[in-house]
Amino acid sequence: MSRTGQEQRSAVADAALDARIGSAWKELRRGAAMGVLRDHLFGAGGDALEPGQVDTLELLVARDAWRMSELAEALRVDPSTATRAVQRLVKAGMAQRTANSSDARVVMVSATAAGRARQESINNLRRATLKAMLASFDQAEREQFADYLDRFVAALDGFVRQLGTDD
Repeated sequence: MSRTGQEQRSAVADAALDARIGSAWKELRRGAAMGVLRDHLFGAGGDALEPGQVDTLELLVARDAWRMSELAEALRVDPSTATRAVQRLVKAGMAQRTANSSDARVVMVSATAAGRARQESINNLRRATLKAMLASFDQAEREQFADYLDRFVAALDGFVRQLGTDD
């Protein structure tokens, strides 16, 4: 077989693999199962939290208090987006705002006891869900999967950073 024929077959195989990965990514983001899983993990109806609120709550429980600017940076979002997420958590009784002890103009945000309990519940559900989903993977496969996910996230972050420098 000619080198050109092999290269063409390889290109077709690569395109098919890229399409499979792209389809899986799309299904992870917006597949019908994701709505059911979100409800399972984050609540449904009036009790529901949005993924951004869950991310915010997760950071809030990680330390005693955050400046809003630090929280927005840690979330990798615009400060107004972080503010909206915090407002919803405050309204739900899961976060609180207080003045900074050294500078009253600075607002600090922290998780309440209810927020900490909710985050613990979400973490427990998340661990149980992942355990069930990965039950058919052996230890080596789980380690390999974790390595691939780490590499994928790092590649995504690198790609996004590169997009920021292309302007």
